[in-house]
Amino acid sequence: MRASAVFLALAVCIGASDIAAQEQDTAQAAPVLAVAEAVVTSSVADRQPTDTLTTVAANAGTVYCWTRITGATAEVQISHVWYRGDAEVARIQLRVAGSPWRTWSSKKFIPEWTGAWRVDIVGPDGTVLKTVSFSVG
Repeated sequence: MRASAVFLALAVCIGASDIAAQEQDTAQAAPVLAVAEAVVTSSVADRQPTDTLTTVAANAGTVYCWTRITGATAEVQISHVWYRGDAEVARIQLRVAGSPWRTWSSKKFIPEWTGAWRVDIVGPDGTVLKTVSFSVG
């Protein structure tokens, strides 16, 4: 009886360690949502940014934040959160449905909105994946 109890306990331990190892392998193999590239641009053509801006003229009108996401294995939502200084100005939800995936949002500027700006690219869990900074004026 004692030998069978020891055998049973050993089998449970081996099974539990196999499950833990499989879960660890799955976690390590799971792709991670990431921003491969992000720029502020004056326009998007053929799903690509036409330029990269670090300074935007005060009278530029519309400006875009273009993003290339990798690691998505199912459809998810990311956000572009536009800030003027530390004040949130806009939060735009964007669909990501594959990897790699290109997406962008835009913001219309008025000449009075000079100063430091940034766009936080936020993952579905609220984590800031990347920040793109630029200035207006």
